[in-house]
Amino acid sequence: MYKIFKISLIFLSLMTISTMASEILATVNGQTITQEDVNNFVVTSIPGASFDALTEAQRKSVLNQMIERKLFLADAKKSKIVNKAEFTKALEKLKENLILDFWMKEKVEEIVISDKEAEAFYQKNSEKFVQPASVKARHILLSTQEEAQAIIDELMDSQQLEEKFIELAKTKSTGPSGPNGGNLGWFTQDQMVPEFSDAAFAMFKGQISKKPIQTQFGYHVIYVEDKKDKTVLDFKDVKADIVQTLRMQQFKSKLEELGEKLKKTAKITVK
Repeated sequence: MYKIFKISLIFLSLMTISTMASEILATVNGQTITQEDVNNFVVTSIPGASFDALTEAQRKSVLNQMIERKLFLADAKKSKIVNKAEFTKALEKLKENLILDFWMKEKVEEIVISDKEAEAFYQKNSEKFVQPASVKARHILLSTQEEAQAIIDELMDSQQLEEKFIELAKTKSTGPSGPNGGNLGWFTQDQMVPEFSDAAFAMFKGQISKKPIQTQFGYHVIYVEDKKDKTVLDFKDVKADIVQTLRMQQFKSKLEELGEKLKKTAKITVK
């Protein structure tokens, strides 16, 4: 039963991807690859990710993978693999799973969750809807304290701090974010090593670290682009997620009940 339920969750994640404008990003022998195709690929491959959140280098890598996939698929079709018995057998198994997925999706959508039920869940689980404080920052990673201090001194003299920081990150940083201007995006206190987080969260928006920050990776120069205080998400902003959670909870219970009911009327032999 658990395996069937797991299949349903995977399929539902595919079905709930928001529809995007189908901008054509590439064509391969006349076949198009759209923005929606790429985003769906990213979302289903990396849970919680989206194409828009990727760096430029990551976007190019994903698009290249999809181009190669088109080419590999065309080459595979030429091999007449679809005529092999093993392929036919595997295809039937996939069709069975797909039938179950669609059936389960319909069953979930039949479940009605009232506003009262959703709001009661929100009130009872208020700790789940707290958005922790976060910082949006860039950094330049150097091997020595002297190198990091030299970068800080150069930045202190700059009239265009952010632009200069990005330039130096691209040319001087030894970290993987260097080519992207040292961009680390948004992160919470527990997502970075303590020394780095403590320094970043103690700084103000638009400020650079006044001294090199040492971690196990080397010496960092940090630039804080923005900060967000801890907030509690409004019910209206999380209502859709709550409804889906309650639907899945009820669905799991109904699925177990249906399984027991069907077993009573089925002819089952276990060897």
